[in-house]
Amino acid sequence: MGKINLGVIFGGRSGEHEVSLMSARSVIGALRPEKYDITQIGISHEGEWFVGENVLQKMTEGHTKGLLPVVLFPDPSRRGLFLRSKIKSGETLKHFIDLDVLFPVLHGTFGEDGTLQGLLEMADVAYVGAGVLGSAVGMDKGVFRDVMLANDIPVVVTLVVSRKEIHENIGQVVEQAEDLTSYPMFVKPANTGSSVGVTKSHSRSDLIEGLMDAARFDRRILVQRAVNAREIEVSVLGNDFPEASIPGEIRPAAEFYSYEAKYKDSNSELLIPAPIPDEITNQIRLLAIKAYKAIDCAGMARVDFFLDRDTEEIFLGELNTIPGFTNISMYPKLWEASGLPYPRLIDRLVDLAIERKAVRDQTEWRY
Repeated sequence: MGKINLGVIFGGRSGEHEVSLMSARSVIGALRPEKYDITQIGISHEGEWFVGENVLQKMTEGHTKGLLPVVLFPDPSRRGLFLRSKIKSGETLKHFIDLDVLFPVLHGTFGEDGTLQGLLEMADVAYVGAGVLGSAVGMDKGVFRDVMLANDIPVVVTLVVSRKEIHENIGQVVEQAEDLTSYPMFVKPANTGSSVGVTKSHSRSDLIEGLMDAARFDRRILVQRAVNAREIEVSVLGNDFPEASIPGEIRPAAEFYSYEAKYKDSNSELLIPAPIPDEITNQIRLLAIKAYKAIDCAGMARVDFFLDRDTEEIFLGELNTIPGFTNISMYPKLWEASGLPYPRLIDRLVDLAIERKAVRDQTEWRY
């Protein structure tokens, strides 16, 4: 077999645009040139797709000068990427490249939430990671919580409210939250990652400020009881028969694992393996796989848990279908500690994408 034509997609229209660029740099650096012909595909903050020379570098520098705009059609009869060129009468399209597999390294909305996955399904192309359903459910922490409860997986007490409720009657939202649990509380946008828009509230004034801040990033907002917990994470890999890595523990530099603590403060600690009893390790790994299968996840996910310091109760926090791939990210670090080095992990993810596409192609679409 020849090389695999692999498109790596990064950037995107989300608050995690810059994190995506960091992850993409690590992924591209780990791809073996003897196995892959790599096409870098950058998506700007405005949603334009670009290819060309040094796409990642230029987008990291904050510009797209000299890059070529492209489009991917949701029409399998026009496969691959098409260059967009302006002419006097409007715009012309020219085929640029066919791609065997696409690797979305996009975090947050318009990349991790099922929207991009829907486009790739319609385009009939193999891609790394979860499909539409797994991506959408994994992204929305409110719906995800309901699915976990339906599968007897323990989660933290949560209130889900809308942006409109916050803007039109924030006093009632505050009362609902205070009826649900005592302070401190966490406030989170339902559909972001990397702790974007997440705050910890110790008082009513904190809660009001946190609700208004979270409503900037999503129309659905969660209020959760703050557990006095250790943060334990597990990496999951696979399609129909997923496997879980050894767990790791995060000891954040800040009060919680905020955006700054994840990406800007080098004092956060990652303990691999997590210093927890074997019984709890086994239970967490089993719950991670159970959650993964419950939402029909595929390819990869990082599953985050809270381990109560006082009672040793386990609560599942969230499941990230496109986890961070930076040089400090837990997902690849946990697999490396489990015996799967970064380059082989990337190879395995591409293989799983091809495998999943082959299984999907067995489906009959006409009756």
